[in-house]
Order: sequence, then C-alpha cells, then structure tokens
Amino acid sequence: MENALYDAHQKKQWCENHMHRYVLAQTHDGWCCDGIIEYLDDEVVCLAVPCGTNEWDNRAFLPYGYPIYPYPYFPRRRFVRRIFPLAALLALSLLPFY
Repeated sequence: MENALYDAHQKKQWCENHMHRYVLAQTHDGWCCDGIIEYLDDEVVCLAVPCGTNEWDNRAFLPYGYPIYPYPYFPRRRFVRRIFPLAALLALSLLPFY
C-alpha cells in the first residue's frame, strides 16, 4: 500500500514539474498521447491535444446568399481536451514544441 501511494505521489510530481509543457504521456495499456498538460489534481491529468489541420469542419458549410464571416462560420478549435486517470500514467516525456 505504501508503494502505491508513493507511486501516485511520484506521478503527480512528474506532471507538476511539466505543467504547461508539451509532453508525450504513455499509459499502462500502451496508449500514447502528446499534448500540453493544462490541469492536474489527485485523480486526473488533463492534456490539451493539438487537432490535425486536414480535418473537415462541418460548421464551415456556407449556403448561397450568406455572408462569409462571421456567421454561420465558426473557426476550428486548435486543441481538444483529453482527460485520463493519473493512476493509468506509465511514463511522461518532454517533447520539443516547434
């Protein structure tokens, strides 16, 4: 039990040391996600994951006769929030952000 508490504390410390930095997070089940750590508490880690630029945005459909901007077009989100349990974290690597 003591070892599990130490590991949880160590994982939280990793995340606190890399708060607001671009990291690669790997979980116990092999899932990897790169993003910026934006929120952390005792149970979860929240990453802001960059969206791809080649994704189609359905909100950009402009029927004939509508003004081009600002209605009905809304800009694409640049980041998507992903939340996963702190206990699932296996490794955390700092990545260069260019």
